[in-house]
Order: sequence, then structure tokens, then C-alpha cells
Amino acid sequence: MEIPSLLTVSQFSIKHPAFPEGGLRYRIFHADSNGLAESGAIIRNGRRVLIDEQRFFDWLRTSQRVV
Repeated sequence: MEIPSLLTVSQFSIKHPAFPEGGLRYRIFHADSNGLAESGAIIRNGRRVLIDEQRFFDWLRTSQRVV
């Protein structure tokens, strides 16, 4: 079993500068309506929110509209 890469919002934003903290927090706040929670990309441990890196990018690829 592979251990997922879990990052805090700040760590994720630093590692992937295309995703600023404010934008990530907005997506997390609306996770129930945008499918992010259902994807399993967000893990809540008490008040701490962790992002599963691989699942987040899987969600991003499948949830975005093609223009």
C-alpha cells in the first residue's frame, strides 16, 4: 500500500504556487458542492485540513470544464 502525500493548505500552496492559499481555502469551503469532498482529496483531522496531493489533481482533471 502506497502512503499518500498529505499536505497542509500552506504546504500545498508553497509546493504548487499556481494554487494560492486563498483559492485553496475557497475550494475547501465549498468542497461539498464542488465534488472535492467526494473525491477524497480533503482529509479533516480535527481542525487541520490535509490535502491528498494525487487525489486533488485527479479531481482537478475531471472536474474542470474544457473551453
